[in-house]
Amino acid sequence: MPAPNIPSGHRPLFRRSTTGNDPVLRAAYEVCRRQTLRDPAEYALIQLVPAVLRPACWALWAAANAVDDLADAPDATAAERAARVESWITALDRDLVAGTSTDPVRHALVDTAVRWRLDLAGLRGALEVVRDDTAGRRLTDWADWRAWGRGNLLPWFEQTRDLFGRAGVPVALRLDRQDAYEQFLDGVRLTDILTDLAADLAQGDLLLPLEALADHPGVERDLLECRWSERVAALIPCLTATARHWTTQPELTRGMHPGPATIIDTMAVLLHAQLDAVDRAGPKLLREAPHPRLITSVRILAPARLRAALAWALTPVTTPGPRRAVPPHTITTPLPVPAARTSYSKPPSHPEGLTPPRIPADRMPGHVAVIMDGNGRWAQERGLPRHEGHFAGIRATRDIVYGALEIGLPHLTLYAFSTENWRRDAEEVGRILSAMRDELQADPYRDLDVRLRWSGRPERLPADLAEALRRQEHTTRTRSALTLTFCIDYGGRDEITRAAASLIRDAQAGHITPDLLSERDIAAHLPHPDLPDVDLLWRTGGEQRTSNFLPWQATYAELHFTDLHWPDADRRHLWQAVTAYTERQRRHGATPPAPHDTPPVDRSPAVPDQQSGRPTAASARPAEADDSTSG
Repeated sequence: MPAPNIPSGHRPLFRRSTTGNDPVLRAAYEVCRRQTLRDPAEYALIQLVPAVLRPACWALWAAANAVDDLADAPDATAAERAARVESWITALDRDLVAGTSTDPVRHALVDTAVRWRLDLAGLRGALEVVRDDTAGRRLTDWADWRAWGRGNLLPWFEQTRDLFGRAGVPVALRLDRQDAYEQFLDGVRLTDILTDLAADLAQGDLLLPLEALADHPGVERDLLECRWSERVAALIPCLTATARHWTTQPELTRGMHPGPATIIDTMAVLLHAQLDAVDRAGPKLLREAPHPRLITSVRILAPARLRAALAWALTPVTTPGPRRAVPPHTITTPLPVPAARTSYSKPPSHPEGLTPPRIPADRMPGHVAVIMDGNGRWAQERGLPRHEGHFAGIRATRDIVYGALEIGLPHLTLYAFSTENWRRDAEEVGRILSAMRDELQADPYRDLDVRLRWSGRPERLPADLAEALRRQEHTTRTRSALTLTFCIDYGGRDEITRAAASLIRDAQAGHITPDLLSERDIAAHLPHPDLPDVDLLWRTGGEQRTSNFLPWQATYAELHFTDLHWPDADRRHLWQAVTAYTERQRRHGATPPAPHDTPPVDRSPAVPDQQSGRPTAASARPAEADDSTSG
């Protein structure tokens, strides 16, 4: 598809207002513009943004393309390509400190970062994903594929969102639409992979998950040998249908500023046109990249330009002033350079110097979920306001997290605020949510290998808390030692109800056959389909019920109840709960296995038997409605 014609009057405006009289900077941005011209759809979408923002968009996406080119260079080995990408990343670090670069793309990118006050630290992870891709990737399932794709693509889109915000046009996404946003980007990635299938296969890369190939035995070999077959012909329409489904997100732009909404809606239509081209390509798909018909692109872009021009004509856009040239040696406060995170700190030791028990890896629970009950009662027993119990509970939570890291627990999920907790006194609710926000801003786990996630309904949460949650999820997404999930405004029945609604929509769209519905399909439609089943559910506070907490995931969980209130808990009680779990025989309805010799768990740092911490027998009583998750 030829590049759309650009009115010549736009370029002098960009050169005067954005680059001043600096011919080197003008030339750098021109290089970036020409770089984005290689992808006509990408370039056309950038033409829908206000003229003053286009150079910054060219710089961002030209940088992404430049690194991709280094990683895909056909004249180099995998090791050489990786070294080239790493050299580019290292050079960018130096250029950010100097405030300039001899490389035109990085020169424009650094200028964009300084001029628009963008923090490029978030791009390091994306650049490192590209570097690591040079060694090839084997993606097992869709969850693995999503994590890889989002790690590469999401940071670039986040920079673009930040750019709009700096210009006074925030691309606000309600937190309940974050999943739709990320799924949309999954569709972008899948469309890109199908379009570039021939080029990738020529290098021996097949960037599709094995799960997607499993229903077509033999198709992987056909693709890697660039052989069109009935299996390949059956697979491609399945993948294009998936990409269409993911990129059809009408709720994503509902209520959004009409400028960004026009760009996202146009992007979706262009993606669908590209997928139509993939479907039409047939055997040519394995030899060359398909493109939409010219008339199709014109019909999409002509009205989109009119809508975008009207939207921006009615919107004041903040314009940065010309950037003054500063010699590198006069810079006294350099931009922060994002350091590659190769190691993390150890959690603080227990105040009494206790060491964790040594638990065999094959007996360690993969996922512990905790109902943190008793905060309010702890405070009342001490003559304190109830909110003081919540503050004390936050301190206890930190120690539990430290203990989870020390024993190597992979997943810890905490019931922080239930859907029923809104029934409490408004002042107490406000104090709880404020304390959560303050804890997120304090970021006590910033130096630890802890990935933070959250689950629950966001509509009623304060905007600043919702943004803090989103930011922490994004900044910690690549950490791996412990996944810490906070359930905030969460209800288990509500989660299953939302999954059912999503299943119905998919069935109505023809993506699911109701008669073939499986447990796996239901799990895939939960808000966090990759959250593993709960092995151990621990509740403090003396109550013996599960209170609408993770009913799908905790179906086979071992239950552990203790009398102590949550503020009295510390890492020793977590260790005690996990040690007790290792001694239970889990059968899931099967015949008990024959006895075998298993090394006992090392119980050294024995937890003192305290009246408040004594575990009680797991009760088989059915779960009851509960409004006291936190106290």
